[in-house]
Amino acid sequence: MLSHFIGVLFDGVAYGSLLFLISVGLSITMGLMNFVNLAHGAFAMLGGYVCVMAMNSLGLPFLLTLPLAFIASALAGLVLERLLYRRLYQASPLDQVLFSIGLTFMTVAAATYVWGSSQQPMQLPGYLLGQVSLLGVDVGVYRLFLIGIVVLITLALRALVERTRFGAQIRASVDNQQASAGLGINVSRVFSLTFALGSGLAGLGGGLGLDVLGLDPTFPIKYMVYFLLVVVVGGASTIKGPLIAALILGVCDVAGKYYVPAIGSFIIYGLMVLLLVLFPAGLIGKRS
Repeated sequence: MLSHFIGVLFDGVAYGSLLFLISVGLSITMGLMNFVNLAHGAFAMLGGYVCVMAMNSLGLPFLLTLPLAFIASALAGLVLERLLYRRLYQASPLDQVLFSIGLTFMTVAAATYVWGSSQQPMQLPGYLLGQVSLLGVDVGVYRLFLIGIVVLITLALRALVERTRFGAQIRASVDNQQASAGLGINVSRVFSLTFALGSGLAGLGGGLGLDVLGLDPTFPIKYMVYFLLVVVVGGASTIKGPLIAALILGVCDVAGKYYVPAIGSFIIYGLMVLLLVLFPAGLIGKRS
């Protein structure tokens, strides 16, 4: 029983790590840029489709498709930010929600037209299949790989935001755009690059999570609530808060579906409501 519990816990941590990787970009746009972007899952879906097409059509190895997923989603985010999103930075949250949800439905329709409505097939490379013994417990190699990648990305992202000149420019631009511009910071460029970074991370998460989350045109709608829960419960504008929230959500979701599948979803939403009541400003961070 103990080994089963550790296995469930490990799978939950891997699942939560994926949710965090995709959601951290939404935390950036909501917390730092004050933009409610419900179309964030569309960038994760794009990254997933780039990986699938690169593997199935071009024959590229799985690991080589991941940078392509990041680049494609980041470029898409940069273009959309320049053409559409920046026009709504000063708009009301309702306008932002209506715009981004409309964009979500457009991407769902476009993906259905191009790739069809069925689940996309993919095969992980052999070295990511199977299990290894970790502290006497057999754990999946692929899920161990996911956790390791997310740990590295989290450390790098935190260092970027907190210890680099670009991170200081982001924080300054969010706190006071006029003062930042007066100091010579190109606020427009900083916001564009920040949005592209968040979109790229979502695309990377979509590619990494193909075997766990699956991929079909309804992806942005299917996981929209999960991404929002991670950011709102964890606290926008932080990295640690969404990470903790994603791990809690992932572990509880996997455990609920494994031990009490009939009410697994109810447990998740009930827990999230409880956390919001206890921590209305988020686990860490300002009020979302």
